[in-house]
Amino acid sequence: MSDAMIVERHGAVTVFRLNQPASRNALSFEMKNRLIAEVPAFLDDASARCLVITGSDGVFCAGGDIRTMKGEQTAASVRARMASSHAWLSRLMTTEKPIIAAVNGPAVGAGLSLALLGDIVMSSEDAYFMGGFAKLGVVPDLGLAYSLARSVGAQRAKEVLLANRKILPAEALAMGMISRVVPTADLERSALELAQQLADGPATSLGLTKLMVNSAYRTPAEYLEQEAFAQVMAFNSPEFREGVDAFLNKRPPVFNR
Repeated sequence: MSDAMIVERHGAVTVFRLNQPASRNALSFEMKNRLIAEVPAFLDDASARCLVITGSDGVFCAGGDIRTMKGEQTAASVRARMASSHAWLSRLMTTEKPIIAAVNGPAVGAGLSLALLGDIVMSSEDAYFMGGFAKLGVVPDLGLAYSLARSVGAQRAKEVLLANRKILPAEALAMGMISRVVPTADLERSALELAQQLADGPATSLGLTKLMVNSAYRTPAEYLEQEAFAQVMAFNSPEFREGVDAFLNKRPPVFNR
């Protein structure tokens, strides 16, 4: 297996660590092949309950690997390229398992797309965020226009992507692009602690909560129908029975059994 992306297990927490710092962790063929293999492995493993995505050596991800984009780009080749990426991307965008992005350095272009796959996006003080696509004359991909607009609103998303500004952590936090800023030295520990908390939590409830937040842009009628379905599922889960029993018996719940 290529070491372009290192996969680590910390109990019920899986870490995807992008690991080609010489190219600033740009998404190379080798890295994409690891994602194609490892995303289904993580999602299909019932014992893997939370994912952390981070980078190595003070870099998160500098975007797509421009070296792979030379030569003629036909419509068919670009569509095939996108289909390959969407195969793993769509599963991460729709999974009920919690995802934490620990952004330990620059997140540019597709790196910003990867960061915003996180349900919770934690940033080091040394990180920054940038669209990057306008500089190349291409369209934001890996779901970025979708996730960014949902995070910061349409007006700010267009300004970030069209003007191609560098966004520092404090501004990213203020506009809602990220969840929190952590001292650089504490980022990985903080991300793993939070990931373990989520992994120990009620998987059914957390997954359905993600589903409901992702459904928030539906019409009220569609949303409430989805809400009723989700609550039926939650009330019939073993986590709910454990939560009620723990509350009534004045003890901490134990969800991860």
